Amino acid sequence: MSISLTDSASGPKALPQPGESSAQPPHSGANLGLLAARACGTSIGLVVRLENGELVFSTGSGFAAEEREGLVRLCAATLETPPRVPPLPARAAPGIHFYRGVPLVREDGVLLGALAVMDRVPRSLSPAQEEDLATLAGLVAGQLNLQRQHEERQLLDAELSRVRTAMRQTEEDAHRLATRLGITLESITEGFYTLDPQWRFTYLNREGERLLQKPSARLLGKSIWKEFPGAINTAFSEQVRAAVEGNYQVEFEALYSPLDIWFEVRAYPFPDGLAVFFRDISERRKAREQLMLLETSISRLNDIVLITEAMPTGKQGLRIIFANHAFQRHTGYSPDEALGRSPRMLCGPLTQADELDRIRTAFLHGEPIQAELITYKKDGSHFWMEVDIVPVADDTGVFFTHWVAVGRDITRRKVAESEIKHLAFYDPLTQLPNRQLLMDRLEHALSHSPHHPREGVLMFIDLDNFKTLNDTMGHQKGDLLLQQVAARLAACVSKADTVARLGGDEFVVMLEDLSHDPQEAAAKAEAVGEQILAALSEPYLLGDYQHYSTCSIGITSFDHTHTNIGDLLKQADLAMYQAKMSGRNTICFFDPVMQAAVTASVALQSDLRRGLRESQFLLYYQPQVGRDGRMTGVEALLRWQHSERGLVPPAEFIPAAEEAGLILPLGQWALETACWQLAAWARRPETAALSIAVNVSVRQFRHPEFVDLVMAALKETRVSPHKLKLELTESLLADDMDITITKMAKLKAMGVTLSLDDFGMGYSSLSCLKRLPLDQLKIDRSFVEDILRDPNDAAIARTIIGLAQSLGLGVVAEGVETEAQRDFLSRHGCECYQGYLFCKPLPIGELEAFMQSLPA
Repeated sequence: MSISLTDSASGPKALPQPGESSAQPPHSGANLGLLAARACGTSIGLVVRLENGELVFSTGSGFAAEEREGLVRLCAATLETPPRVPPLPARAAPGIHFYRGVPLVREDGVLLGALAVMDRVPRSLSPAQEEDLATLAGLVAGQLNLQRQHEERQLLDAELSRVRTAMRQTEEDAHRLATRLGITLESITEGFYTLDPQWRFTYLNREGERLLQKPSARLLGKSIWKEFPGAINTAFSEQVRAAVEGNYQVEFEALYSPLDIWFEVRAYPFPDGLAVFFRDISERRKAREQLMLLETSISRLNDIVLITEAMPTGKQGLRIIFANHAFQRHTGYSPDEALGRSPRMLCGPLTQADELDRIRTAFLHGEPIQAELITYKKDGSHFWMEVDIVPVADDTGVFFTHWVAVGRDITRRKVAESEIKHLAFYDPLTQLPNRQLLMDRLEHALSHSPHHPREGVLMFIDLDNFKTLNDTMGHQKGDLLLQQVAARLAACVSKADTVARLGGDEFVVMLEDLSHDPQEAAAKAEAVGEQILAALSEPYLLGDYQHYSTCSIGITSFDHTHTNIGDLLKQADLAMYQAKMSGRNTICFFDPVMQAAVTASVALQSDLRRGLRESQFLLYYQPQVGRDGRMTGVEALLRWQHSERGLVPPAEFIPAAEEAGLILPLGQWALETACWQLAAWARRPETAALSIAVNVSVRQFRHPEFVDLVMAALKETRVSPHKLKLELTESLLADDMDITITKMAKLKAMGVTLSLDDFGMGYSSLSCLKRLPLDQLKIDRSFVEDILRDPNDAAIARTIIGLAQSLGLGVVAEGVETEAQRDFLSRHGCECYQGYLFCKPLPIGELEAFMQSLPA
């Protein structure tokens, strides 16, 4: 059917258009469109008439003039048989998303037009609203019918009574509708009031009273500007005045300062004034401001902030809906380039798949997670990012709708960690794995599955005479040698094997998976060992100096049955020492006999420690006599009264004490015990002149506080220092000669007697001997034993005696067992003797008895 957009020239007058005024009563036909919209809670109400087969606009409210044609077109669907709902949004009215139309039918079935309500948002009508709309449609139909009756009154006088009755019914229906509309307005959750053209209140609902904090009885008939002067010259007054003057709907937000309330306002001009809907949005405004503040703060953070939204149902993954400015600074992607894309845009070849799997698992369980990822920038470069990701659930707390990720660039930290890790696991000089990394790899090798046992070997490599190079050429040359040795070792093995530096000139090579057959594995290990021996025997160029070096290699095998890493290293170390004892520059495989010896040594050291705790050590004393046979003093000799083994001689436990570092407490105990014995003898005239000789080990003498400890012992016991004789070994003269002489000079200055023990067996020479502040030389028992049978021993003894005399030193010969030996020594000038000829070493009680038996 065709549609006319002009008002009918006859019949009741149409509702005024925007800008027109109307003197019609409030419930006349002119207001039916507005009444329909109010009753149904929609923004648009419309009445169209059917005249001569064409739709003609009758009245309406809530739309602009340029929209009218499209709205009338929508109503055509309601007049079809059967009526239908037009598809929305329609091309003719693209802004309309809700439509409900009712045909206007005369009682005799003649179609008069349509009443429709519309809205710009999707919605639905309640049953009560449907009933109101139907009632109103009947009202409109009645009015259209009256209009036609008025036009035909001269021809249809007979129908006048029915028309009047219909009009009265229409008025009653209008009154009922107005009443229902009032009830509706009272029950809505928004404030609502109406103003007449003079801006006076004509209606105010209960919610409006609450929001404006004034009762309707006070406001009705009063000017809004007088009752609320704070609203003058505000956004509210500007907007509503403009709406009335322009006859168009307005929606806005305004602050009413006197009440400190933000209102959301919708104002609808109508011919009799202005209808205003309003609600308190102060909390919403506050939340919005806080959100804006939060967004501003987040956008300025240095940390990357990403918010992702879960993809619609049925699709996998996430999509970015927010990225702050730091995201662009760190990645090079602008927020616009990132929005709508998956965070996987930041992944690349080096991004850790296991970390991504861990994140994915956390997503599935709705759990927060922290991860460290290699992240790619827009230009293809990458950096390390530490990211914290937390889920955001919906209102029910069941479904996770968003994920918030906060990331920071930790590249510097990762580089530092890598450097620290390298320092922790690699030797800084040679760049080889250090002891810690070797232990880790050895533990991993031992944990291989026992279902595929394969032999491996551990090689302990020590450079021969490396200390000599350091002492003669300096540590710089030594470092150059170690670096070249490391390179040659690495070249002798495969990349799957490990070459490590334990420290100093000690290296370890670990060969894995050599063979299932132990003999074949040993043969392969020996071949590699020989290759290493050859490689390390080649000359080294240390700056402008060509150096030759060799090494000693100890080898031990292992498989999955070994569990103690320390034992393996000890076995290889023992085998290396065996190689050194075999002449150096050779290979030696670990022998269980070596382990037995070491085990025995460890047990002995343990017993020594217990012996110290339980005071199992004793001092035996062996007399020293002069030419006249009188005692001049004694030598204190250490003995161990073992709880199970009985009396243990020093030859069996002194080396173990040296190795275990126990010689220091043992030596100090012997020194202090001897001083207390001297103090006891000093109180008796017959023993007051005796001296005691105490043996001092090299390690004990080298102790930085040795001189102070001797001084403290003498001071505590109040012993005359010259009665204490310290017997030093020639091995002291092997190195650090100046330090040795300095310490001896301090002891000499204190008055302590110094004797050089076992003279002729070690390192002494005439040039160094004359520098030493000695009091006495002691001829070793090995020369005295064959002094009468071996001319060489006799010549050495005579030479020592003559040397001592020329240097003004005393001489003591130890190990004298026969009168013939003493006579020979006496004839050549020796004045003091010690040995079994006179007395064996005795505990203090027996020594005291022996001294009492001597002639006066």
